[in-house]
Amino acid sequence: MKSWIEAAMKGEPQAYEQLVSQYRGMALAVAYNRLGDTFWAEDVVQEAFTEAFGNLSKLEAPEAFPGWFKVIVERQCYHWLRRKQHTTIPVQELEHVFQEEDQAHNPEEQAMQNEMHRTLRDSIAMLPSSMRIAVELFYLEGYSLKEISDFLGVKVPALKKRLFDARSKLKRSMPVRDLVTVFSELYEWGKGLLHIMNGDHAANRLRESGIQGDILVWRELYTFGPVAKEMGDTKDRQNRASVLEQQLGIPQAEYLKIEELERKLHSFQQYKEIVLWFEYDLYDQTMLSYLLHYFKGQALQNTKLNLLCIDSYPEIEHFRGLGQLTSTQIGSLSGSWHVIGTDELQAGAQFWEAYTSNDFRQHLDYLQADTSALPFSKAAFKAHLSRLPSVSNGLGLIEQTTLETIRAGVERPYPLFREVGDKLHILGMGDLEYWAHLKRMTEGPHALLQMSGATTFPNFKQHDEEFRDGVLSLTELGIKVLNGEVDWALLKQDEFWIGGLHNPSGKQSKWRWNPASETVVEIESTS
Repeated sequence: MKSWIEAAMKGEPQAYEQLVSQYRGMALAVAYNRLGDTFWAEDVVQEAFTEAFGNLSKLEAPEAFPGWFKVIVERQCYHWLRRKQHTTIPVQELEHVFQEEDQAHNPEEQAMQNEMHRTLRDSIAMLPSSMRIAVELFYLEGYSLKEISDFLGVKVPALKKRLFDARSKLKRSMPVRDLVTVFSELYEWGKGLLHIMNGDHAANRLRESGIQGDILVWRELYTFGPVAKEMGDTKDRQNRASVLEQQLGIPQAEYLKIEELERKLHSFQQYKEIVLWFEYDLYDQTMLSYLLHYFKGQALQNTKLNLLCIDSYPEIEHFRGLGQLTSTQIGSLSGSWHVIGTDELQAGAQFWEAYTSNDFRQHLDYLQADTSALPFSKAAFKAHLSRLPSVSNGLGLIEQTTLETIRAGVERPYPLFREVGDKLHILGMGDLEYWAHLKRMTEGPHALLQMSGATTFPNFKQHDEEFRDGVLSLTELGIKVLNGEVDWALLKQDEFWIGGLHNPSGKQSKWRWNPASETVVEIESTS
């Protein structure tokens, strides 16, 4: 929104159009609530926009625009009533607003739907003013709670309470059980809506919550293996498929199903609205940044992009992800998303381009960049770089934390994964990815760990029950490395990827992470 306001101040026509598109529905709801007449409301809103655009220079902070504009709308309503010399506000019949243009409907069904429209409108009209406008903006106009909060100057929890109370009143006055279904059927609320999220479990909870719309579960693991700025490149995709099969056991045919997801994504313009559901950790932030990078390069036309990205939930002490939430808890998040602006699209593209770059300077530049548009991105990006070999002993954060946890007495694989996962929750690391890291630490002449009681590690295709009872311990080298006596990166010299940073097999890592200064340094190779 800030960028729209600033552009409008410079007189850019497209910015005016964006502001009108965003706030016209809200303004009409406020004006109708004051005037009770649709045509008057239209005229008042037009005058309000004219006044607002003519006085943008008086707006001290762009983020204050919603509340400032609401005051202008209300003032225009007052002036209009004085000019019309009305002491009471006429009540207008609204049935014609909802008449279907398609005459092919069954006349009996059409009559029933018209009656339901009338009953619902009459019931809404009987609500107290504060509830009425909240219902109209949320259900009939489709604005999110955050957008309504900014416009009305009412906190989101208070809005939720108003909507809850309004639904309770409407249920008592209307002969229906499921009020949300009524709104969905009459106003197509939820149709033309696409939710994109990570995780089948969270997606199932979303379906059970009653939130309308299609769901696209994004299945990619950008935190592991080779990645590129343009993931659709055939050669890069085939190389990635090969690496994931070798190291994670994911069959290439299984991985290449991502192409079907990409095709679905490319048809996004069939939807009026898209909601991106993601979390704070690196796993989710890479997916989010990839999608924002993609959408930044597209002509969105009439599709509205929204974002819901959280790092906590009131009833959960240790929040790790949306998959922890019940369907009711997921449902409570409905409408709390916000419209994605150009700042966020740019920030997402910036993250993705830096993350996938093989030039460590671009990673460094990102650490210095302003990332406030995506508040969780900087911490996630630092977590990404902390996986590089450290300047002290050549261990990345995953290896360092694993060795420390085993030395502290957690020796079995699954408790170890849970403990390390909790400590490094900022990574959002799944078990499949962790087993690959653990396996790397046990392999070759420079192994840090040894495992007794099991000989194989689980992967996508196989799960060895013996692995559950395996016992891990530090090798002599592992002890020395953990004590800082030996630099593991000088010995290991195997192939690995940290985002776009690729270290070929047989070469010393060119990049090191300095935990003290939280930055990357480049070193000269001695091999």
